[in-house]
Amino acid sequence: QVQLVESGGGLVQPGGSLRLSCTASRSISMMNPMHWYRQASGKQRDLVATITSDGSTTYTNSVKGRFTISKNSAKNMLYLQMDSLKPEDTAVYYCNADSYCDPVSGCYWSADFWGQGTQVNVST
Repeated sequence: QVQLVESGGGLVQPGGSLRLSCTASRSISMMNPMHWYRQASGKQRDLVATITSDGSTTYTNSVKGRFTISKNSAKNMLYLQMDSLKPEDTAVYYCNADSYCDPVSGCYWSADFWGQGTQVNVST
């Protein structure tokens, strides 16, 4: 079993910052690519940011220049630094990966990884 556990959410004022963390139970070096998603209340889950094995990153247009995705493979951690937060960033944030494969356990897929997420509220 592969688990991804998000943390770091909370209440922040507009213009503020938060750093989200995602702790993986297995080596993230075998998870590629990795993503952050978010789901606002009553809306579908949307892709926010992606990082590949070589460190390349992509972002949805609404967060470009404000959010930064990064990872620490030695600690099996994925991060999302969120700056200049806006009320429209309010959502539950989830980390995920397309797949995890190793010679012993075989392969797991993104549907296996969804956790509880971490709530981010941007409000005065």
